[in-house]
Amino acid sequence: MGPTEELLRDARARLAAAPRESLGRERTSRWRADRIVPAGAAWHLGVLLLTDEGVLSTAEILRAAEPVRRGYTAESARARAERRAQARRGGFAEGEVVHVGWQVLDAAAVDAGGVSGPLALVEGVPSVRWSPGGLLVPLQGYLDERIALAIGT
Repeated sequence: MGPTEELLRDARARLAAAPRESLGRERTSRWRADRIVPAGAAWHLGVLLLTDEGVLSTAEILRAAEPVRRGYTAESARARAERRAQARRGGFAEGEVVHVGWQVLDAAAVDAGGVSGPLALVEGVPSVRWSPGGLLVPLQGYLDERIALAIGT
């Protein structure tokens, strides 16, 4: 087990009592309206989603909501409302946070010197890019900060 995998294993142990957020996957059908269905749960740590078995990168985050008829001033607002309704149709509770479009990351590849999403090994130190234009920062400090926020300390 490499240093990235060890940091993630330690993070899972520290987060054991912290709440998780839902993961969703898009489903389409000829007979039913598009929906977002449950696909597990993860701890949300900024740009990372930590599951029992792996690590994912975040993408779209939404709250499930019943569809309602409203007048929208922007097409983007209509699209967001439809995405929230898709999650509700897929079985998520009203107001439940759902992560969609996430990507599986390869911690072993990072430990081998590669890059996987926001994770990279920099001079032997596991690192994370906390925003698309942001710098790589040590993963240890990033996880410490995010875990403290997640468990409320």
